Amino acid sequence: MIGIRFTDFIPNFNKNGNFENLLKVFLQLLTISSGDVSEALNWMNQLDKKYGLTDNEYGMDDFIQELKDKNYIEENENGNVLNLTPKSEQSIRRQSLEEIFGKLKKSSRGNHVTSNTGNGDEPTSERREYLFGDSIEQIDVTGSIKNAQINHGIEDFQLTENDLEVEERDFKALTSTVLMIDISHSMILYGEDRITPAKKVAMALSELITTKYPKDTLDIIVFGNDAWPIEIKDLPYLQVGPYHTNTVAGLELAIDILRRRKTSNKQIFMITDGKPTCLKEGIKYYKNSFGLDRKIINRTLDQAAKCRKLGIPITTFMIARDIYLQEFVREFTKTNNGRAFYSSLTGLGDYIFEDYIRNRRRRVR
Repeated sequence: MIGIRFTDFIPNFNKNGNFENLLKVFLQLLTISSGDVSEALNWMNQLDKKYGLTDNEYGMDDFIQELKDKNYIEENENGNVLNLTPKSEQSIRRQSLEEIFGKLKKSSRGNHVTSNTGNGDEPTSERREYLFGDSIEQIDVTGSIKNAQINHGIEDFQLTENDLEVEERDFKALTSTVLMIDISHSMILYGEDRITPAKKVAMALSELITTKYPKDTLDIIVFGNDAWPIEIKDLPYLQVGPYHTNTVAGLELAIDILRRRKTSNKQIFMITDGKPTCLKEGIKYYKNSFGLDRKIINRTLDQAAKCRKLGIPITTFMIARDIYLQEFVREFTKTNNGRAFYSSLTGLGDYIFEDYIRNRRRRVR
């Protein structure tokens, strides 16, 4: 008896509709290559040789030409470098959204309705008596005049406070979110690519908000030795640098951004794989890569407490399971009264999606 024989798995690539199939692979490789078109196409050529992605009727040259014709890539002025177009950048975000969150059905654009009534902008059928503090815009003029006629008669018409009727309105839980992405060197250490899933999540979240909740705001910042904001269009090109982890700088920038937002709900999502290892003091950096430096930790906890005082919860997504970091994360979360998730690389998007939607449904008081 021969038994069971194991061989390498070779995926069955469906060659019907070649361009769409190849485009999905190409967009994935662009995310991994940080937007380097030449590198992504080189990888595709290698995959084509190994798995036969194309055939005699439609080859890689045909695919590249179709990418140009459909405005996914373009040549630079000298004609020797291929670059992404805004259409490709949006396609990468849309594919990340579909991959992580699934295809979302279109709904009412811009607002997220809660079960609370209050000072909102969506009228309801409910009416009540006027109370001190209600805005003039909420007064139902027709209903109030009708009450005055019933209470005082037409001949001696007068409108008093007791006649006023107020139209209830649904409260809109608009949300401002800052997404912090760790780009320190540890995000690619030990042969594990952690920055690619972080980028995918950021692109998916940005596409979710801009298409389904366009009145919400999303700001994205990256932090290494320092922290700085990036645009949504910069996400495919994001790379890890030779940095330490200055979590304090990231939180300070996030707080500064959220202070300028006028929305009711404010929150910070932080994706990181390591402990804080850096502070900036004046023009110099204080760094300690070994152990949990109490000076750095205390400054980080100060920012967590500051966010709690301002009513800004921090949700930390730890994409590494280092047991030495768990105590710090617990202390950080307790100080902020926030949440923490220890996520695998594949489950990161599910966690953030669920937490974002859940937080939008609550009214922060």
